[in-house]
Amino acid sequence: MNDRAPSPPLNLLYVALVAGAAALGGFLFGFDSAVINGAVGGIQAGFHTSSVGTGFAVASILLGCAVGALVAGYLADRIGRRGVMILTAVIFAATAVWAGLAGTSTMFTIARFISGIGVGAASVVCPAYIAEISPARLRGRLASLQQLGIVVGIFAALLSDQVIAKLAGGVSEPLWGGLAAWRWMFLVETVPSVLFGIAALTVPESPRFLVAARREAEALAVLRRVEPGTPESQIAEIRDTLVANGRVRLLDLRDDTGRILPIVWIGVGLSALQQLVGINSIFYYGATLWQAVGFTSADALAINVVTGVVNIVSTLVAMLFVDRVGRRPLLLWGSALMALTLGALVITFGMAAVGQGGHIALSPRAGILALVAANLYVFAFGLSWGPCVWILLGEMFPNRSRGAALALAVFAQWMANWLVTISFPPTVESLGPAGAYGIYLFFAVVSFFFVQRKVRETRGVELEAM
Repeated sequence: MNDRAPSPPLNLLYVALVAGAAALGGFLFGFDSAVINGAVGGIQAGFHTSSVGTGFAVASILLGCAVGALVAGYLADRIGRRGVMILTAVIFAATAVWAGLAGTSTMFTIARFISGIGVGAASVVCPAYIAEISPARLRGRLASLQQLGIVVGIFAALLSDQVIAKLAGGVSEPLWGGLAAWRWMFLVETVPSVLFGIAALTVPESPRFLVAARREAEALAVLRRVEPGTPESQIAEIRDTLVANGRVRLLDLRDDTGRILPIVWIGVGLSALQQLVGINSIFYYGATLWQAVGFTSADALAINVVTGVVNIVSTLVAMLFVDRVGRRPLLLWGSALMALTLGALVITFGMAAVGQGGHIALSPRAGILALVAANLYVFAFGLSWGPCVWILLGEMFPNRSRGAALALAVFAQWMANWLVTISFPPTVESLGPAGAYGIYLFFAVVSFFFVQRKVRETRGVELEAM
């Protein structure tokens, strides 16, 4: 017998469209982060940069992401979630043009840094907006649209890189207007940026922000647009929560003795390990890596597209199972499979012959093994550490410190991402791919024991009980 009260009517199509519009921010997050993959060779040739210089140009976006993540919450409380989304759309469009037309490596690096501010802000504000606009019973599924948007954005960037390079006959070859193909890889981002801006202009503001701004009538109208039967008492509940939580401060991350809360360190550890296992060496440098081990430029870009599909499929699988088997089991399985596949990459690259100029030559059989291992590695990450870390960061912190703890954890995540990205080219140059992936193998093993000893399951636990 089911004693649960029937759920109030819900405008499902409307809330799905609104959440989907916000998830376009996730799409641009993924696109802007991964578009550099196919352009690395063109950037290095066009600006005559060293491996260190190229790594810094690629990683400059991540420093901006860290800044954007830190300031996004403050801006969202001042100009609204919708206002920040509109601002990030403008940043995405402007920096896409700037990066595509940059005349020097310095100007390109500055453009990517500012673009990163938009990515970092979107990584915080868009999922927050989706959570605040969604009814409780659909929040999990609608929030997953953000992660899906990210992986689809990565795939779209890899696919567009391949198409543009194929049309031009190479990443450094001229295309439309005499501009090199790699420049058009950035310029095409203006299209989804404009679409995101239009979508952000059409969605309503977050009810939580409206209540905080004392625009309660507007907040109630938005809530009733989503759930027509929403009572006025819902506004009072939101108001009481805002008063109880007060302003988010870093001091909220300390216990009564003044020490940082252990749960905060666990969140920072999860965030850092998500990047230190090296996943973005595939998404940012995949084309360069596969060319370095003997594949043609065209084949390397095609491999990137396949990897993007694997990433999407694994994320969809994670969405199906994360509420059935839990976050912790998926993380443990993911760590184990990542360790196995990274170990296979280390062995394969370690046994490869080194030719003239330090280029690595893989046999056809070894090349296939490396491809299979790399894509299983991406699948393992997409099934586990990709989505589960974001889900845990939204669930694991207590109410009074959730905002500040999440900002600090996301900041740590972007900084770890920056460290991996900037260090990959010189590490490959000095230690070879086997050395680089050996480092990531170490962190994959660490991630397994970290989860086993420190992370508790949050599936089915109310946020108030954290």
